[in-house]
Amino acid sequence: MTNVIVAFSKAEDAKNIKNILVKHGFSVYGVCTSGAQAVNSADELGSGVVVCGCRFADMVYQEIYECLPKGMQMLLVASPSQWSGSAPEDVVCLGLPLKVQDLVSTLGMMLETMARRRKKLKSQPKERSKEELDMIKQAKELLMERNHMTESDAHRYIQKCSMDSGNNMVETAQMIMSLINQ
Repeated sequence: MTNVIVAFSKAEDAKNIKNILVKHGFSVYGVCTSGAQAVNSADELGSGVVVCGCRFADMVYQEIYECLPKGMQMLLVASPSQWSGSAPEDVVCLGLPLKVQDLVSTLGMMLETMARRRKKLKSQPKERSKEELDMIKQAKELLMERNHMTESDAHRYIQKCSMDSGNNMVETAQMIMSLINQ
């Protein structure tokens, strides 16, 4: 599960929010009482959600938001008068007074969206570099020359060997080249 950072200027508020989230199964990475602490914790995590209040002694939520790494999202808990019209588009806002179920369901939805986005990015094929493409091409040419294969047969052969061995196509192409060029 994705980690959560809780940041409120009052330590008691931060601990209460943390306890609610932990009670509902969320993994709380840290509790912060200043903007700088929240930003440092977010930098350490790299991805997750910062659940925070509007104002801190050293920053306001907008400054924290601007310092967050790309993989972090923000859930702002504040009076609607403090954020209406001025919150960045992708900051999720919950108004006070806060209902526990609203907090839990909103955070759950945010984390689910992040997980879905991560899964979608992982499933996209990785772009190969020019060197990697050249390596595969050379292995195909060797197979075509030595084993009298067509280009598509050589490609399928490399793919099948790759799947059978659990290696990627570039590693398989390297193995084929080293075996043939011995």
